[in-house]
Amino acid sequence: MKKILIVCCLLVMGYCVAMAQTLNVQVGNVTYLFPAAQTGEMTYDNATAVTIMGKTFALSEIDAMTIDNTKVANNSVAVSYDGTSATVTVAGNVAQYVTPTVSGAHVSIAQTNTVAVDDDEITYTLSGTTDDGEFALSGSYKCTVSLAGLTLTNPSGAAINITNGKRIQLSAKKNTVNTLTDGTGGSQKACIYSKGQIQLQGNGTLNVVGNTKHAIKSGDYITVKNLTLNITKAVGDGISCEEYFQMKSGSVTISGVGDDGIQCDLGGTASTGETTDHEDEDSGNVYLEDGTLNITVTVAAAKGVKANGDVKVSGGEITIKTTGGGAWDSDDKKTKASSCLSADGNTTISGGTLSLTSTGAGGKGISTDGAFTATGGSLTVKTSGNAVVASSSGTISTVSSSQQLDRYSSNYKSSPKGIKADGAVSISDDAVISVTTTGAGGEGIESKKSVTISGGQVTVNAKDDAINSSYTTSGNGMGDLTISGGYVYARSTGNDGLDANGNCYIKGGLIYAIGASQPEVAIDANSEEQKKLYVTGGTIIAIGGLERGSQLTQSCYSTNSWNKNVWYAITVDNDTFAFKTPSSGGNTLVVSGASQPTLKSGVTVSDGTTIFDGVGVIDPTVSGGSSVSLSSYSADGGGPGGGGWWW
Repeated sequence: MKKILIVCCLLVMGYCVAMAQTLNVQVGNVTYLFPAAQTGEMTYDNATAVTIMGKTFALSEIDAMTIDNTKVANNSVAVSYDGTSATVTVAGNVAQYVTPTVSGAHVSIAQTNTVAVDDDEITYTLSGTTDDGEFALSGSYKCTVSLAGLTLTNPSGAAINITNGKRIQLSAKKNTVNTLTDGTGGSQKACIYSKGQIQLQGNGTLNVVGNTKHAIKSGDYITVKNLTLNITKAVGDGISCEEYFQMKSGSVTISGVGDDGIQCDLGGTASTGETTDHEDEDSGNVYLEDGTLNITVTVAAAKGVKANGDVKVSGGEITIKTTGGGAWDSDDKKTKASSCLSADGNTTISGGTLSLTSTGAGGKGISTDGAFTATGGSLTVKTSGNAVVASSSGTISTVSSSQQLDRYSSNYKSSPKGIKADGAVSISDDAVISVTTTGAGGEGIESKKSVTISGGQVTVNAKDDAINSSYTTSGNGMGDLTISGGYVYARSTGNDGLDANGNCYIKGGLIYAIGASQPEVAIDANSEEQKKLYVTGGTIIAIGGLERGSQLTQSCYSTNSWNKNVWYAITVDNDTFAFKTPSSGGNTLVVSGASQPTLKSGVTVSDGTTIFDGVGVIDPTVSGGSSVSLSSYSADGGGPGGGGWWW
């Protein structure tokens, strides 16, 4: 009977061509669509097989051959899920390269082309609903997987499992909502897994639940563009990839994860660094360029974004929250804590709006093993946890005072910090940074090498040192803190405002520094190791005084009488800056400018530009108040001294 059907179909193909019709060949749940205009000569092999457009069918496997007016899009494969079953439709021009296997709603496709077909790649469009299905794809050439209203759960493995090592575009079609869920019964690496690169894109929505390990995992890089991606659960990372991660646009929300929000590792053993257009790049870098990124992680020592290389932020709206406390790393033999952004390399911010919040013990806004550089963008960091410590056996606890923290060696403690860099910190140009730390041991900005501020606006309120340049080995500028421009507010309620463990150089800028009561000061240098504070320019307001033995090329003036929570105005030449005093601080207030400043207390402030989270106003209109008598400061006498203005 099948032989007769085949012969009849061959006889009418000439008519099909004239009528622009389509030959449908059905094999089980798979239908191949051959446009008559493309079919050409079909070969019929000894009553056992027929070959159409390079695809050979055994007659025994063909269930039906029909002719209709169905329009066929070249290079297309459609997979439709319906409960416990699935159907596959294959365009004739790619039929010879696509071999689907369907078992219930589990669809596996082997793709054999190694080059483009008719100058294009194959697109697989998935739609429908099943709670026991999957889409698996193998091959050796890039392709697109388009989600067009798909709800797919695989209780025994990955929802989408692609072992094709080439680039995969995973796209959610416009105005569609797609939900993928894996089960707990398999050993899959992720709910969505690709051996090759994944380009997540489209103007639709993709929801992902990872019940076994990661939500999304790629053996190569991952990029995000336009897509609305919601990861609501992952036993491991929300997104895990190698080589690099790039967010170009779209919206990504990650929560409910058991490890990091986004983790990017090196694919090989050595980094290529960033390459032109990321061609053949294997850097472990994370690039956040645009779009909206929201990440919440709750596990101890987890990271919002973790890069094996650099973190580079140039745009976008980024909100990251970590709530997990510290943990003991038995392999590295040290305590570890959560951080919103973490880089094994450098961290660079040139644009975007970032809001980073860490509430767990020892938590950090940014932790980078290399340098931290900010030239633009707006960064707000808040940490509220106390320091975390570990016993000799690795038992974790917290401490509520810096004095307790001093009893532990470095590997057995982790302090909360707004920005922590093992390399140099550099802030310039249009960067706007606000850091608040309230827990014990909480430093605002810390570098293990040096801090340089030449522009931008920096506001730090800290429990411990507000801005600290530390060092692990002295010499070659290690531990130096230099301010030559910008607006800098540094307040500590328990230590120094500005603390240099090398030399401290004030060359320009507007600096408002507040230290705790003695022996802490507003601006400190490491005089214990013959380092000094050098003041050669800028405008300075320092509540709590300056380091003893400072070298003051620019004259400084002081008063030992200042009132709390009162607005003051300092005028240097024709420039006026209004500032509100804190509720606590050292006894001495020091001011300095390019010329002898005047100081008024109890003023009324209007107009101007508000900075420093509301406690400073540039170019204000000032009325009322009373003049403050200032005395010359001599560095030889110890105690307070002063600084300068950058405009």
